[in-house]
Amino acid sequence: MYNSVIIGAGYAGLILAERLATQRNQKVLIIEQRQHIGGNAYDHFTDEGILIHEYGPHIFHTRSKEVWDYLSQFTEWYHYEHHVKAMIDGKEVPLPFNLNSMDELFPKSLAERLQQKLVDFLGFNVKIPILKLREQDDEDLKFLADYVYEKVFLHYTLKQWGIGPEELDPTVTGRVPVYISRDDRYFQDRYQGLPLRGYTEMFKNMINHANISLMLNTHYKDVMTIESGKIELFGHPFTGDVIYTGKIDELFHYQYGELPYRSLRFEYDTFDQEYVQSVGQLNTPNSYDFTRKTEFKHLTGQKHPKTIIAREYPQEYVNGGNIPYYPIISYGNQEKYKQYKKLAEQLKNVHLVGRLAEYRYYDMDAVVAAALKLYKKLSK
Repeated sequence: MYNSVIIGAGYAGLILAERLATQRNQKVLIIEQRQHIGGNAYDHFTDEGILIHEYGPHIFHTRSKEVWDYLSQFTEWYHYEHHVKAMIDGKEVPLPFNLNSMDELFPKSLAERLQQKLVDFLGFNVKIPILKLREQDDEDLKFLADYVYEKVFLHYTLKQWGIGPEELDPTVTGRVPVYISRDDRYFQDRYQGLPLRGYTEMFKNMINHANISLMLNTHYKDVMTIESGKIELFGHPFTGDVIYTGKIDELFHYQYGELPYRSLRFEYDTFDQEYVQSVGQLNTPNSYDFTRKTEFKHLTGQKHPKTIIAREYPQEYVNGGNIPYYPIISYGNQEKYKQYKKLAEQLKNVHLVGRLAEYRYYDMDAVVAAALKLYKKLSK
């Protein structure tokens, strides 16, 4: 019945389904345990008619023309550039922490001295991870590094990850740098925006093909068996390709123990006014239990007399109790992942891709690139 089976209807799974169906004329089955497509990028309209992102803000950004052009086949774009502010010492200041942030927080003479030293020591229009900045010998830069570490980085990280910055992999901590620039945009990538009619509509366009079948509300184990040397679909042997985008430890029945993740909980407020915040995202590193507030209309450009704010509460991931959002990248966890990866390499015709399957902190554009790369590999 099918040439390929795809487990998971997030970015990676949907892209591979589209490519295999349209470019190789394959019959493809997508199996998704949630009641919708799109994974954590799923969006929808509320009862008030406001478009929100169900699983937190998703702003697409990429340097890759190939990635942008691929997605542009399925959507027009709302060309939005993300701006984030943080509440620090009672003021809203731009993030990443930059030269403008210093003007907002420090006396003029101190701000100018710090700005000049940053440029002299490190250059202009460059980003430096806060943990690297703390290694500088200059006393002024040490002061700045300690200030940013305490006010911007430390408590946000503790809330977000449940562990301190020094315990995380540099690929994670490096995502929140000090930016020696006047550029207040959160991302500097060449291509930035959101699908004009929403992510879900883009995903629907992607898999709108007669060769693609979709099963929602279905765990793959209900219809498939994947064991070493044996794959069955609906009780019959299956010899085609299986693209797996779920948790790699679950695929192998947690043989080496569970890989840890962080999860999120959201609370929503509706306001009878056009806007509440000055920007789409306002971080609260040092107050409250939530990490940030998102006002979706800033992101989508939607016109509506009301607005919705989502508060984001990080929490521990409990298997079967909530959603795994972020792999906790640390040395010990990476060693455990490598054990599972060795098992995966022994599975014939099973290909792993995506944040959960590869235990990587992927941005959306990186997931798209990884899916397209796997498709090219399968095509050979």
